[in-house]
Amino acid sequence: MTRLNLIEIPEANEQATELLNAVKKKLGIVPNMTKAMANAPVVLEGYLGLSGAIGSGTLSPRLREQIALLSAESNGCRYCLSAHSAIGKSVGLSQDEINNARQGEAADPREAAGLEFAKAILAERGGVSESDFDAARQAGYSDSEITEIIGNVVVNVFTNYFNRAAQPIIDFPEVEPACAC
Repeated sequence: MTRLNLIEIPEANEQATELLNAVKKKLGIVPNMTKAMANAPVVLEGYLGLSGAIGSGTLSPRLREQIALLSAESNGCRYCLSAHSAIGKSVGLSQDEINNARQGEAADPREAAGLEFAKAILAERGGVSESDFDAARQAGYSDSEITEIIGNVVVNVFTNYFNRAAQPIIDFPEVEPACAC
């Protein structure tokens, strides 16, 4: 059961209405996570701004979704794991690729290296080593792309923690994390 009210557009204040309408325009739906964030429109605005900016970067939608799946699994976030499993399919990930991404694995060597770097960020809470950076660079990632991987991890950790705390009703086909985090 959700711990925060889910703010519907008709009941939202002016700022939240504008933000929720923008979500609806972009996605065609207003996910419960954003309805929960609308309790504090500044939080929803911050999330949408950061997510939108990072989503317009140079990393492929596939890799961004693989990072999201890895983060959701690592942090035991049922909401994000469910959402990104559905979104992953929409960007062309197969069920096997979704399952592999949850463990930080990919058949494509470059994607695998990006996920390995993201896995290190998650495991070390940002305290990655020089060898982690070197491995990402040896796989062909530029400093700009490495920075985007870090940013993608950060935005996903934010939503993982938000959803684990707020527990909005999952409005995607439900997926359970392997860990009991």
